[in-house]
Amino acid sequence: MRTILITGPGGSGRTTVAAATALAAARQGTRTLVLSADRTDTLGAALGVATGAAPVRAAPNLTAWRPDATAGFRDDLAGFQERAAGVLDLLGASRLDAEEVTPLPGAEELTLLRALRDAALAEAHDLLIVDLPATPQALALLALPEELRRYLRRLLPPERQAARALRPVLGRLAGVPMPSEWLYETVARWDLELGAVEAVLADRNTVVRLVAEPGPAGADAVRAAGLALALRGLRPDALVANRVLPEAAAHDWLAGPVAQQRKALEEWQEPYDVRTVAHLGHDPRGTDDLTALAVPGVNDTTSTVEWPVTDRLADDGVLVWHIPLPGAIRDDLDLIRRGDELVVAAGQFRRIVPLPSALRRCTVDGAALREGELRIRFAPDPGLWPDRP
Repeated sequence: MRTILITGPGGSGRTTVAAATALAAARQGTRTLVLSADRTDTLGAALGVATGAAPVRAAPNLTAWRPDATAGFRDDLAGFQERAAGVLDLLGASRLDAEEVTPLPGAEELTLLRALRDAALAEAHDLLIVDLPATPQALALLALPEELRRYLRRLLPPERQAARALRPVLGRLAGVPMPSEWLYETVARWDLELGAVEAVLADRNTVVRLVAEPGPAGADAVRAAGLALALRGLRPDALVANRVLPEAAAHDWLAGPVAQQRKALEEWQEPYDVRTVAHLGHDPRGTDDLTALAVPGVNDTTSTVEWPVTDRLADDGVLVWHIPLPGAIRDDLDLIRRGDELVVAAGQFRRIVPLPSALRRCTVDGAALREGELRIRFAPDPGLWPDRP
């Protein structure tokens, strides 16, 4: 199944573009599902049909779904209380009733990830369009499965889970309480669910599409988004320049905004596949307005980016890891080696990535940023590297 993740700065019209993209695909005969995590029904307003916790038919071949974060959070909490009943009773803690539960910050994001996973596994549709939150929240959302799995494995490593059969003996020897069975089961279940979401996000049939209104603010947002996506090994398959004013308006009082849009579009042309969507003169509402928007269709491109390792042992005695980081600034880059992981920071964005197997037997020999690519040199560690002829 093809998956298109759509995001952009707040107010850029990303939900409208997501709805128009889904409607266009459905009218071509593609069984399409469009997802949104917005608390307000912006998606339904664009499609002209109310959306909510249950999927609804918005048009022929088109289903719209806005999962209910409150219900999902309530079910998860009820399940947690049931599994931890013994601990809660021991502490004398009173349980929360379902009626008093409200979702905590982040519940909407987790609910959307779960819905994304369920939709991908169901295979009831050929195309999945996901209306992600605004870019900063969307970038955190895309990083969430990988980060949470890393935290879980640090808190309860697999080797400790493997030894859970020895828990009663270890508890008596150590003289301290050992983790209960439900904790191991919960960690294993979360790891499995997060792994399924991560697989969808990393699939070659999943692409990220940016939406932005050309102008100074939009240009800044696109530069930041491009760098953050690159740090996650992604690049947009297309950049939708939304609400583009007609050039004819350059002769009246709109001359200033038209000039700003033209400058942003020229800046975007080289690094992105830019698709312009004209301003309708009003906020799009209903299928007729969505049809009038010339949104890009579904293509076979991929938004994953390779991070290759080149062998320069014969010439320079090093291996070089190439990490594309378009828009990165040298002074804003930071690298830290932590065991078999590398912490890469680019401005406000940060990612901890496992080293390729060959580089784990090396030491960092230096790094340089050239032409939007971070090149990290690794020298073989004589104590770990096999003898070479």
